[in-house]
Amino acid sequence: MALSVKSIKGTQDVLPNESYKNRFIEQTLLSVAENFGFKEIRTPVFEHTELFQRSVGDTTDVVEKEMYTFLDKGERSITLKPEGTAGAARAFLEHGLFNDTMPQKVCYVTPCYRYEKPQAGRLREFHQFGVECFGTASPAADAEVISLANEIFEALDITDIKLYINSIGCPVCRKKYHEELKKYFEKYKDELCETCLKRLEKNPMRILDCKSPVCSKIAENAPVVTDYLCEECSDHFEKVKEYLNELNIEFEINPKIVRGLDYYTKTVFEFVSNSIGAQGTVCGGGRYDGLLEELGSQHIPALGFAIGLERLMLLIDAQEIGYPTENTCDIYIAAMDESALKKAMKITNDIRCQCISAQTDIVGRSLKAQMKFADKIKAKYSMVLGTNEIESNKAVLKNMDNGEKIEVDLENFADNFQEIMLRDEMKAFEELMKE
Repeated sequence: MALSVKSIKGTQDVLPNESYKNRFIEQTLLSVAENFGFKEIRTPVFEHTELFQRSVGDTTDVVEKEMYTFLDKGERSITLKPEGTAGAARAFLEHGLFNDTMPQKVCYVTPCYRYEKPQAGRLREFHQFGVECFGTASPAADAEVISLANEIFEALDITDIKLYINSIGCPVCRKKYHEELKKYFEKYKDELCETCLKRLEKNPMRILDCKSPVCSKIAENAPVVTDYLCEECSDHFEKVKEYLNELNIEFEINPKIVRGLDYYTKTVFEFVSNSIGAQGTVCGGGRYDGLLEELGSQHIPALGFAIGLERLMLLIDAQEIGYPTENTCDIYIAAMDESALKKAMKITNDIRCQCISAQTDIVGRSLKAQMKFADKIKAKYSMVLGTNEIESNKAVLKNMDNGEKIEVDLENFADNFQEIMLRDEMKAFEELMKE
């Protein structure tokens, strides 16, 4: 069959036989975050373009090359969110959450959009899990946020992942660093790419994040920011390291980490794996104490991180960790005729009201085809209803795993079915323990 319309390049469909994996990961992430006191926030998928220009930075690759920006019918410039922090920060300010008890801790799972060359773990429509902590300047908060990310990887049984940290200082100490960087890169003006030549004047730190092989090679010997930290930033960084040591979280200092967005200050960090090749950075984050001011607020310190879900799933697959078994149908009730189907639909509905998965025939299959379907959907139990079963108000319930059959009363079956399942599960567990 030739389709007239196909999915857009850089996007992907998550089909029913795979979506349970996404749901498991999202629930795990949100659950771990909740243990740390983070509550879910949901923000629009598009915002005014100015929000990202002011927060992400107009010299970043994201703003210069990757954003999906368009004019709406009111001639307003609108952008599909390229990351989650800016929208969460805007919502924090717009709804006056700064008037509540600090710190305010929020988390989210959201789609994001960047026009990049699609590859494994990097799509044009991708999904981020992120956390944002507003209203604390303490280095203890940096350590806690890093600890949260670390706990997520442990909860998912991910190994071979390394934490790298750095401090990129504050605007005060970064001014001197920018001067030294500019002096260094001025010597290579003839070799820098066109984008980095613009960055040289506006924000030379962005050159350190350039993906061009030539610029990356030049940046290898550039001055490092940790040599220019002011006393406050240096002290902050030392305390972050002390807290991480106390939490037994291993890390390595990487002075080349600057992150790709302009709003970062002081602590920046990445969790990197060697299991998925070039796209090894699975989590990135840090502190952004000046972001809310940039959006028109008074000074409110903040920090957070983001994890790309597609890249995280790529890592889980690469390490062959696997997922919990997909939930399947608990019971399939087959009907031999129209009268039996009415009864089957009633019982099926009563069972569903008990929060148990149940299905019956809605296609008009033969009894043989219905039983094949029950096998295909991996129903745990099956039951056949016909004239005799309806008249006697009794039927045979079959355990599809071990073939055991028991006679059940249809009158109270919906109320009793859960008890039957629990009894069989306990019996199976006891048999397993004997082995």
